[in-house]
Amino acid sequence: MVDIRTVAVVGAGQMGGGIAHVSAMAGYDVILQDVSLERAQQGVERIAANMARQVASGKLSEADKAASIARISAADGVKALAKADLVIEAATEEEAVKRRIFQQICPELKPEAILATNTSSISITRLASSTDRPEQFVGIHFMNPVPVMKLVELVRGIATSDETFQAARGFSSNLDKVTTISEDFPGFIVNRILMPMINEAIYTLYEGVGSVESIDNSLRLGANHPMGPLQLADFIGLDTCLSIMQVLHDGLADSKYRPCPLLVKYVEAGWLGRKTKRGFYDYRGETPVPTR
Repeated sequence: MVDIRTVAVVGAGQMGGGIAHVSAMAGYDVILQDVSLERAQQGVERIAANMARQVASGKLSEADKAASIARISAADGVKALAKADLVIEAATEEEAVKRRIFQQICPELKPEAILATNTSSISITRLASSTDRPEQFVGIHFMNPVPVMKLVELVRGIATSDETFQAARGFSSNLDKVTTISEDFPGFIVNRILMPMINEAIYTLYEGVGSVESIDNSLRLGANHPMGPLQLADFIGLDTCLSIMQVLHDGLADSKYRPCPLLVKYVEAGWLGRKTKRGFYDYRGETPVPTR
């Protein structure tokens, strides 16, 4: 089995930063890479700030924080990935973007390195076919926020070797995550169930059945969900929600997965949720205010 000591994460955003965070805390050396050194450095700074909050809440010691941050390095270009044993792509949920990344990084990886994707819905088999190592390619889907959420979905493509799959399983276990194994179908398990629920909540708003507040309160208080579906959509990112619904609709050819036109409209407006300060709620003030 591949001995994973150094983990590279491609994409220093919310998901990539979270994966780097938990990997460093588990004792792995971590390389964080993005489109520029500056973006990667900003990712490391956000991880340090998140760890500082863990220290303040008593979940992490100052010494462990310092040791974990010392294990993370910001990469200046893709050549820095050459020493990685496991490379995890955590870019935006667009297949064309992911394919371009694999074309750029594969020539720099050592032959035995495992390549993984954090995709939440796209075919692992199809992504693997765009690389030079389909047998060493696997889906490792973390939940957001990564340092908090316990679950990891493991998804093998048609060519994924047993050795690669077991190495990915061992890595996830070392992060103190609980793994669930999904077959390689659109949306896997979590998003196959979660996203249609969010999409239906948006239809409920679109058709005037209830307001933003009524819909979210109904699911929080009536179904004991920690977040309402529209609040959760804003947290995930409405562009990501739309991308996943499109993958489900295209991949399963069933009208029940048709993205709600209101979701499309919000994304076209650039109202993507928390990250743009507006979505189903407006986050520009002290308290979020519904936008409909």
